[in-house]
Amino acid sequence: MNHEERQPLFEPSDPDKVWGYQRQPSQEPTPPPPRLGLHLVLFLATVATTITAGALFAGVNPLLQPFDLYKGIPFSFTLLLILGAHEMGHYLVSRRHNLDVTLPYFIPAPPYPFIVGTLGAFIRIRSPIKDKRALLDVGCAGPLTGVVVSIPVILVGLGLSEVKIIPTGSGGLLFGEPLLFQLLNWAVFGPLPPGQDIILHPVAFAGWIGLLVTALNLIPVGQTDGGHVAYALFPNHHRQISLACLLLLVAGGLFLWPGWLIWALLLILLGRRHPPPVYDWVPLDRRRKVLGAITILVFLLTFTPVPLKLG
Repeated sequence: MNHEERQPLFEPSDPDKVWGYQRQPSQEPTPPPPRLGLHLVLFLATVATTITAGALFAGVNPLLQPFDLYKGIPFSFTLLLILGAHEMGHYLVSRRHNLDVTLPYFIPAPPYPFIVGTLGAFIRIRSPIKDKRALLDVGCAGPLTGVVVSIPVILVGLGLSEVKIIPTGSGGLLFGEPLLFQLLNWAVFGPLPPGQDIILHPVAFAGWIGLLVTALNLIPVGQTDGGHVAYALFPNHHRQISLACLLLLVAGGLFLWPGWLIWALLLILLGRRHPPPVYDWVPLDRRRKVLGAITILVFLLTFTPVPLKLG
């Protein structure tokens, strides 16, 4: 019996079509209007808490010297610029992929015990991500945008910083230096003589936080930015990567810096699994594989095993 060989109507790499059938347009629910008031209130509250934190960092007592709070503005402006660039990177790329996404929510925090006055910012993606290409684009956009803004900020801040001899056991905070910070430090100061340290200007401190935020977001567990990238690049191994990273964080918390235990617990609560995109079969193209490799390199350059310790 003769029969015709059936060909798929569309290639599977087209995310809007499925083998043998054309995807029918569906009635998408109208996204809720943006809650601009809430976004604005959270942002202004974060401005206030970060200005206070910056003033504290500059040696101002807000209760005794309320008129000197303006000294915290450089730190606040720089930090919110970096955090805002990170989240707007996610937002704009999400919109480019026609995703229903909110504006950034900034999270204020008391200057004590959170030295920086904020717990960061986030956006909500309220629609499913179509394929691994969109997943990787959205995951990469925030960290790469944030680090691009952080680099000139650090260079300017280091130019405003001082090099001094700090006695051992002075009780001050010592900040761990990721490889990227070390490279920028060397570009500004060159090799430092033994016993000398850099007293970071608030702008440089904000840039350092920008690198830390980038590294934390790129830890490949669950649905973090790094988790998105890991799933897009290695979808069959995402669970193993998540579990291995959690175990490394716990080990780091026990032997290097206790803060990793808190971060590991937070990631466990958020979940270490990653849902597949709608058209999971659509492969990554070469350009996005290169972009993913660059993002992994950025993670290695911005990660530091011991972010903080007492001098």
